[in-house]
Amino acid sequence: MAESSPMPTPLLHDSPPRVRSPDRQQILSAMSVDGLLDTEHQARIVWEFCRGLDLSSLYNQIRSREGGPGRAALDPRLGVALWLYATLEGVGSARALDTLCIEHNAFRWLCGGVTVNYHTLADFRTDHLGFLDRMLTHSVAVLREQDLVDLNRVALDGMRVRASAGAASFRRRPTLVECLVEAEDQVARLKEEMDDDPSAPSRRHAAARERAARERVERVEQALGRLPELEAKKKPTDRDKTRCSTTDPQATVMKMADGGFRPAYNVEMAAAVGSLAIVAVEVTTSGSDCGQITPLVDQVRDRHGVCPREVLADGGCVNLADIEHATDASHGCTVYAPVPEPKDPTRDRHQALPTDSAAIREWRVRMGTEAGKEVYKQRAATIECVNVQTRNRGLLRLLVRGVEKVKAVALWFAVAHNVACGVRLHAERLEAVT
Repeated sequence: MAESSPMPTPLLHDSPPRVRSPDRQQILSAMSVDGLLDTEHQARIVWEFCRGLDLSSLYNQIRSREGGPGRAALDPRLGVALWLYATLEGVGSARALDTLCIEHNAFRWLCGGVTVNYHTLADFRTDHLGFLDRMLTHSVAVLREQDLVDLNRVALDGMRVRASAGAASFRRRPTLVECLVEAEDQVARLKEEMDDDPSAPSRRHAAARERAARERVERVEQALGRLPELEAKKKPTDRDKTRCSTTDPQATVMKMADGGFRPAYNVEMAAAVGSLAIVAVEVTTSGSDCGQITPLVDQVRDRHGVCPREVLADGGCVNLADIEHATDASHGCTVYAPVPEPKDPTRDRHQALPTDSAAIREWRVRMGTEAGKEVYKQRAATIECVNVQTRNRGLLRLLVRGVEKVKAVALWFAVAHNVACGVRLHAERLEAVT
């Protein structure tokens, strides 16, 4: 029988073990707010970008003035910086941003001692659509002046984003009419209650309830107003089945990437090949990208004063009239998009048809060449990469309702993406020089 190994003898000490324990009564050394971040921190880069923006239109909207009544407003430059940095960090909730401005060093550095609240932040995010539109143009113009972006070749694609509306909020016309009657009755009843109760706290509560009821009436009216548009897209026998949301009347049920159907908006983007900078943004309520080539090309021209020479689009964008329009004399674009498979499997899809126009014949032949296929490969490497980066920053589900507010959110993502692109492109140029 093998001998068992001897048990280790425990070590006995007269003194207790030496460990590092927290001491929360110690006095920390004083530090300025500027010392919270290192010199290369991304929050500093965002602030430098914001310092170069013309915010006169936002400052002119502030009603509180020096020497006059009213509480001091949030500095628009701070509001822009907070939302740009929050977008880069994947923060899309105003309440979450409010908390981070208290607890997170980068947001505390941006605030510089200024207190914010979630309601002000939420309003600022969606109230300045025109300014956000100009800011996207400015972000691209800066990169073009530095020869970091060119618009000779752009790639297009649409990205369906889940709307802030539940499937159960979609109602047919008879139910919408009933909802409207109920909501109007509730508004009238709440107004009577507010008139009968003289106490101030109860009046404030009743006023809030009445406001919510009025907003519900407006949403149901919008849903009824949109029904004819949705009915026109259905077969005559199915038009009585048309439904619209009472939560977000502009949301549309779309087929999502996973094959399921959910309320969503379609965010269309155009990105410059090579730099990956987003140069155009649009939001539609259609689940299809068909016919979006010319609108996005027109937006690029209107924003930047030049039409792209080459446009790369996926098969969902293919529309013969749209391709002809994009290649006419007023645009002069060369379109690279896959030719759909013909119903006749024996026919070569790249062979021109007798009914094709010159532009369509050239497009069919071009997409059958090796050179055309090589160019088209850059589409996925550009716009699909942009879509993934945007998804990773949180554009998965919307917290706002309505096309205008959704477009405002999409523009925040586009500008933040371009700020990050500028940092990357500058680093690549510096690396190439050294």
